[in-house]
Amino acid sequence: MDGSKGINKTTASKLDNQIYCVRYTLMCFNVVLWLFGVSIFALCLWICFEPGFNEWMRILELQKYFIGVYIILIGSLIVMVVSFIGCGAAITENTTILLAYIGTQIATFVFGLIGSCVVLDFSTYDSSIQPLIKDIIMRLIHNPQHEGSKFILRMVQEGIGCCGADGPMDYINYNKPLPSECRDSVTGNAYFHGCIDEMTWYLEGKTGWLAGIVLASCMISVINAVMSLILIQAVNKEKEIGEKSRLRGNPYDD
Repeated sequence: MDGSKGINKTTASKLDNQIYCVRYTLMCFNVVLWLFGVSIFALCLWICFEPGFNEWMRILELQKYFIGVYIILIGSLIVMVVSFIGCGAAITENTTILLAYIGTQIATFVFGLIGSCVVLDFSTYDSSIQPLIKDIIMRLIHNPQHEGSKFILRMVQEGIGCCGADGPMDYINYNKPLPSECRDSVTGNAYFHGCIDEMTWYLEGKTGWLAGIVLASCMISVINAVMSLILIQAVNKEKEIGEKSRLRGNPYDD
């Protein structure tokens, strides 16, 4: 009996140490995840409300770009709330809450992955946004008599430093004069790159960091789910040992 009691105490002590380590590691990761959530939320707000940028996207009819940003924005709010739940679940060692927390981490992972895929699909080279940009720029080029079209085209080409959709040849191929905004104000040479490439690179710069942080938070969600599962197993094991000890009449914590 004494040997059994000693073994139970040793096992229980090891489990306590494991539970302590996993619990506080999980809490630390939840704090990091919360900070990521705040950062993502702030970046999304900056992208959505940056002066001039939203107006540009509205004028160029490129609002589809914001679909992924809105998905990530909602996901970041969920992340911030779930992080507090994770800390509470780790402190209380409640297996029911931990199981629910694992479900939220899986949902957060899927949500973040979808948001990142959508935002990258509408902001990177060879993505879905490039045909939209080309269609809009070509329509503006072929409608020079409309003052609104001329103004938008001039604003885009001057602001970004581009010429046509794919380059100056867009004007030359259709026997149209090269506008002054297509030329560098210093050298007088026509801009080499078209507005498709320049706008895509511009959007990549805005969303690259956002997508990177979101994917990093997805990785942390996976780690949190795995650690929560380990914590559940350890807590259940501790309960099992305690129950066996009580049935034998020699509680290991005596």
